[in-house]
Amino acid sequence: MKTIGKNIRTSLGGLARSAARELFGVLFPPVCAGCDKHVAEPGSLCGTCWSKVRFIEKPYCPVLGIPFSHDLGAEIHSAEAIADPPPFTRARSVAVYDGVIRDMVYRLKYNDRTDLSRWMAGWMARAGRELIDDCDVIIPVPLHAHRFWMRRFNQSAELARYLAGTSKKSFEPEALQRIRRTRQQVGLGLNDRLANVRGAFKASSSQEIKVRGRNVLLIDDVYTTGATVKAATRALKRAGAKNVDVLTFGRVLGDELSV
Repeated sequence: MKTIGKNIRTSLGGLARSAARELFGVLFPPVCAGCDKHVAEPGSLCGTCWSKVRFIEKPYCPVLGIPFSHDLGAEIHSAEAIADPPPFTRARSVAVYDGVIRDMVYRLKYNDRTDLSRWMAGWMARAGRELIDDCDVIIPVPLHAHRFWMRRFNQSAELARYLAGTSKKSFEPEALQRIRRTRQQVGLGLNDRLANVRGAFKASSSQEIKVRGRNVLLIDDVYTTGATVKAATRALKRAGAKNVDVLTFGRVLGDELSV
């Protein structure tokens, strides 16, 4: 009888949750993450927005993840990776940072659309599956305390939190600190970006044990010139990280740095 009662309670609980989801869907129907048109599933894009996304898929540079127009072989590196090898091992991104992808990042960062982080992280999980499988710990690029206070949340930490939760990896948002207040990178050229974040990061002395000898996956929302993730990687390496990979949602390609 106890088993029957338990099964009944479980079934009723499931029905109640299902009814609650249906009611929520009626009151707050899901909308496109790019343009707010009604869609069938939360966190999805309408057909028009989906067609505009330029997903980054193979073939691409095995180091920087820059897409190639032709498959030149798995070990062929991009000119950028050869001329200026990064301190991290691999970088991967979901899609080119323009149009819909830019709008999604903007909504997450500046319009308090933290609900988007769950769906964006899901896309990142698919784009960076190999990196996630190989890592021991997931760490977001941190905000300076002042900017965190102004924004109230760290978008990179929200993405990292969902990635760690779904992959069952260790999530360590306090392992890396931004110790120097920097200007926003938006609108800065390459040299200014590099100078802006030089020495801006440090692994927390009390948290170094969570980094030392481990494979780290560093999470950020957008890869522009790589200045930020390179500076953060160097700080993690100084703390003893064995390896650092980078995973972002958007990736700027070409000479456009006004993001």
